[in-house]
Amino acid sequence: MTQQIELEIGGMTCAACANRIEKKLNRLEGVTATVNYATEKARATVPAGLSAADLIAVVEKTGYTAAEPKAEPVAEAQRADPLRTRLLVSAALSVPVIVLAMVPAWQFTYWQWLSLTLAAPVVVYGGWPFHRAAFVNLRHGAATMDTLVSIGTLAAFLWSLWALFLGDAGVPGMTHPFELRAGSQGDALYLEAAAGVTAFLLAGRYAEARAKRRAGDALRSLLALGPKTVTLADGREIPADKLQAGDTFLVRPGEKVATDGTVVDGASALDQSLLTGESVPVEVAAGDPVTGGTVNAGGRLVVRATRVGADTQLAQMARLVEEAQNGKAAVQRLADRISGVFVPVVIALAAATLGYWLGTGQGTTAAFTAAVAVLIIACPCALGLATPTALLVGTGRGAQLGILIRGVEALESTRRVDTIVLDKTGTVTTGTMTVSSIVPEPGQDADELLRLAGAVEAASEHPLGRAITRAAAAKGSLPPVSDFRATAGVGVRGVVDGAEVEIARGTGDTAETWVEVRVDGTARGRLALSDSVRPTSAAAVRSLRALGLEPILVTGDAPAVAEAVAAQVGITEVIAGVLPAGKVDVVKQLQARGRSVAMVGDGVNDAAALAQADLGVAMGAGTDVAIEASDLTLMRDDLTAAVDAVRLARRTVTIIRGNLFWAFAYNVAGLPLAAAGLLNPMIAGAAMAFSSIFVVANSLRLRRFKAAAPQR
Repeated sequence: MTQQIELEIGGMTCAACANRIEKKLNRLEGVTATVNYATEKARATVPAGLSAADLIAVVEKTGYTAAEPKAEPVAEAQRADPLRTRLLVSAALSVPVIVLAMVPAWQFTYWQWLSLTLAAPVVVYGGWPFHRAAFVNLRHGAATMDTLVSIGTLAAFLWSLWALFLGDAGVPGMTHPFELRAGSQGDALYLEAAAGVTAFLLAGRYAEARAKRRAGDALRSLLALGPKTVTLADGREIPADKLQAGDTFLVRPGEKVATDGTVVDGASALDQSLLTGESVPVEVAAGDPVTGGTVNAGGRLVVRATRVGADTQLAQMARLVEEAQNGKAAVQRLADRISGVFVPVVIALAAATLGYWLGTGQGTTAAFTAAVAVLIIACPCALGLATPTALLVGTGRGAQLGILIRGVEALESTRRVDTIVLDKTGTVTTGTMTVSSIVPEPGQDADELLRLAGAVEAASEHPLGRAITRAAAAKGSLPPVSDFRATAGVGVRGVVDGAEVEIARGTGDTAETWVEVRVDGTARGRLALSDSVRPTSAAAVRSLRALGLEPILVTGDAPAVAEAVAAQVGITEVIAGVLPAGKVDVVKQLQARGRSVAMVGDGVNDAAALAQADLGVAMGAGTDVAIEASDLTLMRDDLTAAVDAVRLARRTVTIIRGNLFWAFAYNVAGLPLAAAGLLNPMIAGAAMAFSSIFVVANSLRLRRFKAAAPQR
């Protein structure tokens, strides 16, 4: 038996940190862990007998801090405040040092001593997070990005101290030019490099922290949708988290629904845009389900709570989004392995650079400058941020649009799928069936036929059954049913008023769906039911084709019904009369022909096919089992949401791959330039900070993703 444990990790400063912690946790027997640098969280599947305290102990031995998530997490802005103060102080002191170094005409007598006075606090105070982390990692026999930064800035600062106190750099009136490449002066100062690199990296880290906070805004806004207090039906006001299943509460106009429930009194329209992305309010009345977090746009409602806390749809949405943000693309896992060995390789490369320059007689100063530039420019931070930040933004934006992405594997699958299998009822059509005609056998009464059929179908969850029961209940009360039995794809039967009543599904050869009613084995008549096509389905089918997906309609209905629906929406390939198990076979057959298959459905009978498909897409108004079996969940009952889901998923993968390309390209291009002595350490530091900012900013472009306007 296993369990899931989540921890908040403190002290991580780069992807290499996350990689180290992940390796240590995965060395525990039976543990599978993922550490996310962007979200600063670890998620682990552990066997029975291991607790969160055991995992925390491992993390702390690795040199970091860990704790179980708090009910009220520390705000990102509060975390950023100390970093902001350190950055402002460092920037204010560094600017004069950099300006004096870059403009020889301004280098007055004793300017170098003023530079030392200003640079020292920057290197010590501003750079303290890097030095401390480097020291902690050294104690544990490890090296990270902080090691590179600490060694590089301290080396530049200590070299300058030697030149000032033991060399000729401290003499009055000394000047030297600023060079973009490795210098050649024996008494060159690198105070501007030590201070500038520190300030640039702090600026990069601060910008990164702010961008990560913005990347997670969508999830935080999702979690904040629920109200803090709720008014019970008796007028008492209590905290929303104290609400229990079965409690009855009020929802006044303009208030949010406190939790998932059923309307017991009143009628209104609910604004679900914050939850599903759907802008049109949904009318509700007594007996209708409502979802926590939606806004009452009209009249007063009395609601009975059915699900509270972690069981609500809002909590499940948040959990799915957060779990998705902990995933890693296959290419990101490769990047993590590279970053894990990257720092030791860079240190070796810096030492080799120093040795080469000294060995070729280029001078100590030039050799030192090139080696420090190698250390500074090689930070693998951008690699570590490439996937997590794009996932944070992409999944968060999806949640705002009513699209829940289960994980990065689902994102990658969208690039491969070329065929999309569409269930008919509730997906292409509205799923709201109505009884359009009743044809009793000679001598039989139509109302009695409907009454018996409605009584049996009252125990069924099938859309046809619900339609029959609604029509029968509208004419009067229904008798109870006993010994109810349902056969998937065939029909239902039960005992009503002492007679066995059987409803056989899917008979007939017209554009309507017919069911046959038998009483004690004798046919008593037929009922015709019809379903309307969603107004946006035809446009959605065209859009799916434009994305390179060939749509196939699969349904358990009769061929004539299926063909009529397919003709309305422009689908040419139809597979009708398919039992639930047959839908799985359809998907398997398509896969055996070399197709990569996406499946869209909403019912219990779709769950197995959703799980079998390369990409399972569940309509959010469908059953929980269908949603659990899917990779993408659409909270809008509109097929255009499937189009948006594919577009967003592909866009997110494109951003991830672009991030990784530029992160790799940056290091591949920067390291040779630094080793060749073509980069001043300060320029290298600025470039390194920019690479991380670029990756995060590129990911934030996903916040501008817009859903396609519904076309009818």
